Amino acid sequence: MPSVTDQYDPLDTETLRDPYPLLAELRMCEPVFWHAGMDSWALTRYADSVRVLRDHESFARDPRRTGGTVPEPSLSVQTLDPPQQNRVRSLFMSALRAQDLTAVEDRARILVRERLDQMAGGGPFNVVAEIAVPLSVAVVADLLGVEPPPYGEFAAVSDAIMRSMDGSLNPAFVEPGRIARQQLSDLVDSWFASSARPGLLARVRQAAAPAADALTRLYVKNTARVMFQGGYSTMAAAVGNSVHTLLAHPGTLGRMQDPALLATGVDELVRFDGPVQGTTRTAVRSCRIGGVDITPGQKVVPLFAAANRDPAAFTQADELVLDRTPNRHLGYGWGPHSCIGTTVAQAGLRALVAALNDHPAHLAAAGEGVRRRTATMRAFDTLPAALLP
Repeated sequence: MPSVTDQYDPLDTETLRDPYPLLAELRMCEPVFWHAGMDSWALTRYADSVRVLRDHESFARDPRRTGGTVPEPSLSVQTLDPPQQNRVRSLFMSALRAQDLTAVEDRARILVRERLDQMAGGGPFNVVAEIAVPLSVAVVADLLGVEPPPYGEFAAVSDAIMRSMDGSLNPAFVEPGRIARQQLSDLVDSWFASSARPGLLARVRQAAAPAADALTRLYVKNTARVMFQGGYSTMAAAVGNSVHTLLAHPGTLGRMQDPALLATGVDELVRFDGPVQGTTRTAVRSCRIGGVDITPGQKVVPLFAAANRDPAAFTQADELVLDRTPNRHLGYGWGPHSCIGTTVAQAGLRALVAALNDHPAHLAAAGEGVRRRTATMRAFDTLPAALLP
């Protein structure tokens, strides 16, 4: 009989549909295991995952610290480790704090309401194409202060980039992802050259100008690209997963009319079935995790989906608990490499839930959804729903 680690194929149809039973078995039987397809150690426990994400001395995000290279288009705040990343990340976080996120959320709620009005009574629709994609593009563009690119075109570019994250599992994804990143880089270059609209991008460009060195400008532009793509793809996936969870738990949407439950509930939706499934670090020095010896140069992948259902960290870990506090899940990552736009993603999800509750029509499932065949990001390709009187 194959071991449980041999059974773990993140691209398997059943695993894509519901990875949590297998991840729970892994967490109990082999919480740290070698995965040949990912060429890395995989972690399933919350404490082990947080340890790796916190310990920048022992585990590197930057491949150059362990003899690797980073192509110029990939040099961003997400490829740097502290303290080298501090200045660029601080530029973006300061610019983010200066934005009026309440206004962004209000505009997002209006957009969702308009989309719902258009689809009410019109039969089944795809939540991904009709709500998740336009909402996510609009929110991230609104935050940055740029003109939103055409929804369909950008979704295709983003999809190619997202699939390339699984290049170790399917090398055919690598080249389309490279081309898509260049297309997005060209779009970001045009924003830096011409955008005069107020927003995060204008503010961070102004703050970075005094430095005037080419390397800082490169990191700032690439980080803006990563923020647009990462913010969009994470939010779009979270919207699809959240709507699926709400449809599978009758009464939950109505309960979130309570402002207190709305505030904590959007975080719980992400913990319960989050978009980002894991991240990679490389061991800088020898260490031991969960009884396993990790040698320098080996990769380690904390599996967020497993950690977020760890009963050692979360009571009723497999249940949706809308008032869960504290809720230190890993759905947006952890620490200095966490998603810069976490607060914006939360605002987008609040806008979605509020608009669904405000609308007179009732959201109902209209068939089985189809999961996107990606390992790094858990998302739907299609999620059929309908608005009923």
